[in-house]
Amino acid sequence: QVQLVESGGGLVQTGESLRLSCAASRSIFSIATMGWYRQAPGKQRELVARITVDSSTNYADSVKGRFTISRDNAENTVYLQMNSLKLEDTAVYYCSGSNIYNRATYWGQGTQVTVSS
Repeated sequence: QVQLVESGGGLVQTGESLRLSCAASRSIFSIATMGWYRQAPGKQRELVARITVDSSTNYADSVKGRFTISRDNAENTVYLQMNSLKLEDTAVYYCSGSNIYNRATYWGQGTQVTVSS
C-alpha cells in the first residue's frame, strides 16, 4: 500500500518561512515524480513544484525564487522549503507521487499552511 504523509504546515506571518515534508512509501518513491500541490478555498488544486527521479525540478511562476523542492532518496522524503511567504500562499498543501511507469498517482492527506499579516 502506497502512503504519503505530509507534515510541517502551520501558521506563520508574511515574510516568514516553513518547510514541508512528505514521507513516502519505499515502494513508490524511487520510481516516482514527486510533487507539491496546493488548494486554496474556492480555488482549484494547482501545481506548486515537482521533482523527477533524477532531481529535475519545475515550479509555478508564483513561487519561483521563493520555494525550493528537494528529495532525499535515502529517507524516501520530499521537502518543500517555502521562504518569503505571502498571504496568497495560504492553502492546503498536498504531496503527490506519480509512478513513472504506469502514471498511477497517489496523494497525501494534505497539510494546512496559513500566512497572516
